[in-house]
Amino acid sequence: MPAKPTPPDPAEPAPDCPLCPRLVSYRRDNAGAHPDWFNGAVPSFGDPNARLLIVGLAPGLSGANRTGRPFTGDYAGELLYATLLKFGFAEGVYGASADDGLRLIDAMITNAVRCAPPQNKPTPAEIKSCRPFLAGRIEALPNIKAVLALGRIAHESVIAAFRRRQKDAPFGHAARHALGPRLSLFDSYHCSRYNTNTGRLTAAMFEDVFESVRAHLGPASGR
Repeated sequence: MPAKPTPPDPAEPAPDCPLCPRLVSYRRDNAGAHPDWFNGAVPSFGDPNARLLIVGLAPGLSGANRTGRPFTGDYAGELLYATLLKFGFAEGVYGASADDGLRLIDAMITNAVRCAPPQNKPTPAEIKSCRPFLAGRIEALPNIKAVLALGRIAHESVIAAFRRRQKDAPFGHAARHALGPRLSLFDSYHCSRYNTNTGRLTAAMFEDVFESVRAHLGPASGR
């Protein structure tokens, strides 16, 4: 008998996800220019039993779109992974490559939009089209207790995934919102080079948010 087709994963789009025509066209253009890059919907990365889910905006063109791993290969990843290592959410050495051997501990990283958008700006329709994968990713984490949204778009997509009203949980750096009896949403400005170069986000500010997340979850060894 022929093998049954594998059902689609509600938490992870296929690399050649067809949902957003503009992003599909952009992906194909990038594949033509850089055939050795990943050039697809970037899968989530991390511990399937994670209590912490980190949500970014979208893959960077020459970062995750190139390497196939969220926040890998660009400046935002340097700051994020260094901070994860410092707070016990990762082990190994970040080598800006998907095969660097870095491992996340009690954490997973995903994006509100899984394909690289032109100028790093997804449209509202693209964000909405990709939201079921974010909701599926959250649902698939059995031990989730904290979500960290990096930037306003990630925050708003998380709030929408939980079917909450945006006005009841406004975005703000270092803000915290209850999503359930034991589940909290933490906010941070995005760890982009632009935000750090302009001083909107400093490493100390970023670490302060992680201090709050760690206090909520307990010590790194307390799983």
